[in-house]
Amino acid sequence: MEDSDHQPTHSGSLIGSNDDLLTEILLRLPVTSILQFKSVSKHWRLLLRHRHFTQRYDTLSKSPGFFTTDNIYVPYDVANPTTPLFRSLDFYPDPHGIRIVQSCNGLLLCRTYRGSIDARKYYVFNPTTKQFAIVPRLPGGYEVRKTIRFMGLAFHRTDCVHYKLVCICSLESDDDVELFQIQIYSSDTGEWKICPAPSYRNHLYFKIDAEQLQTLPLPVEMTVFQTVTMYFGESRGHLHLTVLVDSDETGLHLNVYEMLGDHSGCMLRWFVKYQLQLHEICGAFPEMTCSSYDFDVVDVVRGVKEEDTFIVLRISCKLIRYNVHDKSFRQMSDVINYAFRKDPFAHHRYIETLAYF
Repeated sequence: MEDSDHQPTHSGSLIGSNDDLLTEILLRLPVTSILQFKSVSKHWRLLLRHRHFTQRYDTLSKSPGFFTTDNIYVPYDVANPTTPLFRSLDFYPDPHGIRIVQSCNGLLLCRTYRGSIDARKYYVFNPTTKQFAIVPRLPGGYEVRKTIRFMGLAFHRTDCVHYKLVCICSLESDDDVELFQIQIYSSDTGEWKICPAPSYRNHLYFKIDAEQLQTLPLPVEMTVFQTVTMYFGESRGHLHLTVLVDSDETGLHLNVYEMLGDHSGCMLRWFVKYQLQLHEICGAFPEMTCSSYDFDVVDVVRGVKEEDTFIVLRISCKLIRYNVHDKSFRQMSDVINYAFRKDPFAHHRYIETLAYF
């Protein structure tokens, strides 16, 4: 009996003293348990905050849903809905309120909701760990801040613990050509840096590490048929471009392109990853074609398994999840604000991440 009574304690000591074995066990637990276990001991806290663990855990993490512009959470899986770890954006007492601007790999870029430009603040917030940072204001005072046209967040969970912000400001036009200036903020240096900026003449993408603007190629098919760009975004490291094609031969369908290339040179090109006919969805939701195609492609979500990949469509005031492989679809939500029927539907993907910046 004495040996039996002490056996569990002995086994627990063996596991607790073996970081490799302990890590393999903890990687299989939900994020709520990981956050609680940080208070077990100083050893566990250091282990669970170490990049070796957080990177492996984040590689296995999923995207359970997204937030709308009004900070309303919509789960992707209506049959097994999940609830985010935070209820509201009250991490900082901003008297004008806080609103989500963008999401990137688990971090949220937020901004003062109301008030003057001078009172506006930007925040980077990890809703999983509750960590946040106030972004230093763009240098130059009010005259520069009032020209901000875009503020974007870039963060890679496995490459670096630091994040960057890209700010695009408009300049005075020259010969009817719109000019702009790009500034980059790095959480590593804590400073803003001005980058060279050409004019808006091509489809461009900005390589943050190289601090260069380069021309983004377009699919050849976009110059042949009558097309409308419906979505441009990333999922599980893959860049997607979704185009609505309406031709006499094929009817109404979506081409989901994927970028082929490593983004390191000029060999970037698109290929058709999925070609989706919309006849069945049009039959189930006739309102999507009753008035100049009243629908949007909200998101393209790559699954852990290829057969789990799906797209999210906004049809009128409804959100529809459509599996690109078995062609099944179901309604996710019908509580979308009426204003979104004609306005572009903004969403901010929610991903649980243990990364610390």
